[in-house]
Amino acid sequence: MSILAFRMLALVAVAAVIGLAAEARDDGRYANSPLKDWFESLKSKGGGPCCADADGTALDDVDWETRDGRYRVRLLGNWVEVPDDAVITEPNRAGRTMVWPYYVNGRPMIRCFMPGSMT
Repeated sequence: MSILAFRMLALVAVAAVIGLAAEARDDGRYANSPLKDWFESLKSKGGGPCCADADGTALDDVDWETRDGRYRVRLLGNWVEVPDDAVITEPNRAGRTMVWPYYVNGRPMIRCFMPGSMT
């Protein structure tokens, strides 16, 4: 396979993944959820909207913890410290612990984190 053909194949693969990710964010599944507007209104302390560029994920209790007064979450098998300005402090209407990760060069970053209502 020539280098040009390999690059074209890689470009098509990246475009397909980006298209699927964009579709997953707003595919209408939650259009009638009573929490839809609330989720879309969530912002980190830094002011960035949580749902704008990252999909929220509910975490199991074993995938998050506090250590030395800070939150940590397990993403892709590694513990990632949650930045203080990513923590949402308003009451958690969903009840589950949630994280909104995004990735830079394959490295997980945290846009927003919301501890569960029982914490």
